[in-house]
Amino acid sequence: YQRRVRGSFLRPRGSEQRVFHHYLPFANPSSRRFISGQFKMSKLTEIKDPVPSDIDIAQSIPPAPIIDIARQVGLLDSELDLYGKFKGKVHLNTLERLKNNKDGNYVVITGINPTPLGEGKTTTAVGLSQAIGAHLNKRVFVNLRQPSQGPTFGIKGGAAGGGYSQIIPMEEFNLHLTGDIHAISAANNLLAAAIDARMFHEATQTDQQLFNRLCPTSKSGERKFSAIMFRRLKKLGIEKTNPSDLTPEEVSKFVRLDIDSSTITWNRVVDINDRFLRGVTTGTAPTEKGHERKTQFDISVASEIMACLALTTSMEDYRERLGRMVIGSSKKGVPITADDLGIGGALAVLLKDTIMPNLMQTLEGTPTFVHAGPFANIAHGNSSIIADQIALKLVGEDGFVLTEAGFGADMGMEKFFNIKCRASGLVPNAAVVVATVRALKMHGGGPEVVAGTPLPFAYTEENLELLAAGCQNLQHHIRNCLKFGVPVAVAINKFSTDSDKEIELVKAKALEAGAQAACVCTNFQHGGAGAVELAEALVNVCKGADRTQFKFLYPLELSVKEKIAIIAKEIYGADGVSYSETAEKRIALYESQGFGGVPICMAKTHLSLSHDPKLKGVPKGFVIPIRDVRVSVGAGFIYPLVGEMSTMPGLPTRPAFFDIDIDTKTGKIVGLS
Repeated sequence: YQRRVRGSFLRPRGSEQRVFHHYLPFANPSSRRFISGQFKMSKLTEIKDPVPSDIDIAQSIPPAPIIDIARQVGLLDSELDLYGKFKGKVHLNTLERLKNNKDGNYVVITGINPTPLGEGKTTTAVGLSQAIGAHLNKRVFVNLRQPSQGPTFGIKGGAAGGGYSQIIPMEEFNLHLTGDIHAISAANNLLAAAIDARMFHEATQTDQQLFNRLCPTSKSGERKFSAIMFRRLKKLGIEKTNPSDLTPEEVSKFVRLDIDSSTITWNRVVDINDRFLRGVTTGTAPTEKGHERKTQFDISVASEIMACLALTTSMEDYRERLGRMVIGSSKKGVPITADDLGIGGALAVLLKDTIMPNLMQTLEGTPTFVHAGPFANIAHGNSSIIADQIALKLVGEDGFVLTEAGFGADMGMEKFFNIKCRASGLVPNAAVVVATVRALKMHGGGPEVVAGTPLPFAYTEENLELLAAGCQNLQHHIRNCLKFGVPVAVAINKFSTDSDKEIELVKAKALEAGAQAACVCTNFQHGGAGAVELAEALVNVCKGADRTQFKFLYPLELSVKEKIAIIAKEIYGADGVSYSETAEKRIALYESQGFGGVPICMAKTHLSLSHDPKLKGVPKGFVIPIRDVRVSVGAGFIYPLVGEMSTMPGLPTRPAFFDIDIDTKTGKIVGLS
């Protein structure tokens, strides 16, 4: 069908009007694309000083109905499932319709190593998108991860950006969104339950009893394999299709997974910070007496399923990734998969809606995909490939897709290049590295910051010596980015206490390290208007980018240890790598099982280039300690655990939930940050 457009969509927005020009269709819907001047967003006109709280700003600007944002960017009504008025899920068949469209410019947003002072990476990503769209009048998407409720109610707070550079409605963004994380938690825990149940039943039944229950006889006296059982039969080399034809030996092979409980790496998950779930014992009820097992919980976003979602490229690929996830090994050292347990299909059913990206908007009307939420310190830390693919087609050849990588460039950016780009085949045009004067001073040896006390004078008064020392961290990340053949622009997130000399020093150090541009940003205070200089610089960087220069840090054919060593030395600046006895055994096991030829996803502190969060700046003379190694076969990477890295955060003394409440008369949420 064709949509006839009769004019512009007008929506009151405070004292202004927000104008959305509808997308104009061509005769052939499959060839639709943007027409110059039709991809419009609206500039903020009511900027307050001092800047109100994030939630006050977010609630003061009514979002446009998401159906209008969808139409504006060129989506058909049939390609959007509404989840309320202001968010929706986009169908994957959009990619098929737009397959002949050329991709836009692809930009990764990263930063220096985070500090308690904050760098504003998400805020910069959002503000930059508002500048490109509402101020430069170019087609743009900003793609972010869905935040976990762990940080939202813990220390960090939400992840919708801040000030006048936010995703709205920020309450829906920061809380349940469309339920993707809950679905992932349910699927993860169903698999965990299946593991323990299977071990229990195998321990308490004979081969024939197991066979009778797995392949029960129908009223007509026939047995049938479930469709998923043929996957296990193929793995075992059994070509028979009639259960009754199996020999006793084949029956035993088929029904007994014989899981070695000491090798199980699949943990239950919950999407909150709970330190008391870092070690638990299951099976303590009288009905499971004798089948106790020590295990732990992870936070939901650390689940391999989340990584599978972020790295998948289609429903078929998603289903295969879920099925081949390895939960442990048999007592003979054979890897046991979700499909061996017969649960891969059920997981896909639970997760069928999660594969569709969530469409939202910024304060200035920039379309936003919020999809997948793997942490960058304990997972690969990037939003989904599918969201980027759809956005690149929607913006077209001259448009821009900004995709944020978690934490510092040593974590999210390195994994973006070596894992995400390798899986997607997409090549970035540029990278933006975000930094602040305050954070750089901390990396230069500045005093510790204590919550609830005034900032030390070192951070609020000019100190060029401290800043110069800290700029080494910024320069290290710039040079790391250049190792991949990707040009860099630096965003200096400005505070009122930053002096002109300090700003000029950071600019000079950035350019000295090889950045093509270094620009001051005030988008927290001014929205997109505060990132126009950066937006213009980024457009020029992308114009001059040679994407044929992009390269990975290492070939997959190297051994696991060789790949780890390259990351440790080239990205972190380590002298070497040490391995615990457990790590040595795991690596040997995974390589013997044929899982060695995959990328490496280091689980390391984000607060330092090293394994020690206290070592700021650019540490020297350290060795990266690998205490354990795990494999995510479904996601397609091996992740070494560096030092005491935990996959379940804990709550602080004063969590963010102290400030969060609801106005029972209006229904408005208060205190969310």
